[in-house]
Amino acid sequence: MGPDIQNPKLLWAKAILFVIAGLLAAILVFLHAPSLEVAALLAIVAWSFSRAYYFAFYVLERYVDPSFRFAGLASLVRYVLSRPEAREPVARPSDARLSAPEDDPPGR
Repeated sequence: MGPDIQNPKLLWAKAILFVIAGLLAAILVFLHAPSLEVAALLAIVAWSFSRAYYFAFYVLERYVDPSFRFAGLASLVRYVLSRPEAREPVARPSDARLSAPEDDPPGR
């Protein structure tokens, strides 16, 4: 793989090309088999994969392991396959204010 793209114009162009490719593929599938069922399934596919992508790169980095930065799907797969089964959750600064101090009895 080459170096990461850092030019904002190229990043926007890449995003636009992804949208065009996705729309074109959805249109061609729908034209191949035009029905409400196919349209609904295409919508479910788009929604499900976008939520999975959000989970993989936002939720995991933000809430599961803030110390790790995923560089792509291959990085995510390597992380999942190499992590210990009994990984301790990483404490976030916001967790400290939610838990009661251990030396204070409940109800006090």
